[in-house]
Amino acid sequence: MNWIEGIILGAVQGLTEFLPISSSGHLVLFQNFLGFKEPELFFDICLHVGTLSAICLFFFQDLRRIGVSLLAVPGRLKQGEGIREQLRNTPPLRLAAFIILGTIPTGIIGCCISTISHVCFSSIRFVGFMLLVTGTLLALTKRFQKGDRDLSGFKVTDALLIGLAQGLAILPGISRSGATISAGLFAGVNRETSARYSFLLSIPAIFGAVLMEWESSMQGSMPVHVIVVGTVTAAIVGYASLKLLMWMLKKGDFFVFAPYCWITGAVAIALSF
Repeated sequence: MNWIEGIILGAVQGLTEFLPISSSGHLVLFQNFLGFKEPELFFDICLHVGTLSAICLFFFQDLRRIGVSLLAVPGRLKQGEGIREQLRNTPPLRLAAFIILGTIPTGIIGCCISTISHVCFSSIRFVGFMLLVTGTLLALTKRFQKGDRDLSGFKVTDALLIGLAQGLAILPGISRSGATISAGLFAGVNRETSARYSFLLSIPAIFGAVLMEWESSMQGSMPVHVIVVGTVTAAIVGYASLKLLMWMLKKGDFFVFAPYCWITGAVAIALSF
């Protein structure tokens, strides 16, 4: 692989990881229809590190406030302020608790589905049908634009539902951002909070996946400059994609990606016969 291919794959990762069109689904389609070879595992992990860094940079203030609130927990406990009281009085700490809670169903569902995921990744037809599902979810969000609950009104059931959606998004063709943000909107959470929680929830999921695959990925022989270029491209394009998606969500235009998913899914199904 040369540096141009590294840039292309980095850009594709940055675009499809955050826009609700399924990065894993597009990887399968590119491999089958455009002759793209599956990237080495280490390079794939580095691309995810790039998009992970984009999330961390975009939501840096949220992460900083969460870190400060977590560090303050022991001192506040010594002063007699219980965990429940701290959660009630400290929004960043409450957000951290919801992220941990949402990660539980993600991990359980992800582990269950991972045993069959290799079969799903080999089926273009399956990817096509899942893209149709993603498109339908996005289209339905047009009817759920008026949710008014922010983090102060966030519930345990919201975290579990969105975490469940994230776990199901391991299936190629199901967009992680599409499924999780849609789940938040369906539950009555407002657009900004749904997206904010969705992307913060993705941090432990992506980080965990990187850690699980890191040791087995060290056998690669790809040139260092290709890895660096691809990772940086994924980070830059990913950050720009995040800004675009958040802007579209504020306008209430999340559903506009539905036709693209339907068309792409239908074409994939038609070509699979």
